[in-house]
Amino acid sequence: MVSSAKKEKEKAASPPALAQQPQPYARSSSSATAENPDGTAGDEKPRLTEAEKKQNHIASEQKRRQAIREAFDRLTELVPGLEGQGRSEGLVLQRTVKYMREQLAERRALIERIEAAGGHVDEHVKR
Repeated sequence: MVSSAKKEKEKAASPPALAQQPQPYARSSSSATAENPDGTAGDEKPRLTEAEKKQNHIASEQKRRQAIREAFDRLTELVPGLEGQGRSEGLVLQRTVKYMREQLAERRALIERIEAAGGHVDEHVKR
């Protein structure tokens, strides 16, 4: 018998948004496979029904949107000044671009300081 603590742990380990959604069909169970002339089953896979295709498309789109949301959430964690704000995707992108340009300028300045002090910076590092 599985303990209730183990069930809770398994439930908590499942992906949050997609765990409660029905899984799309991989293929129709009602479709028949083609038979070879000798009566054995052929290699042809059953075709998906229109409803199954639609479910697969919906599930793929939900997965894509979830990945985008998670990426924006990671950006809000990495870019200073975005913590705890509502997630406007346009604002997140603008501030991310600004932050990256600042980081690149700081990097160029550090390379120049090293070289001005007589140090050497490899060409592959300057890129």
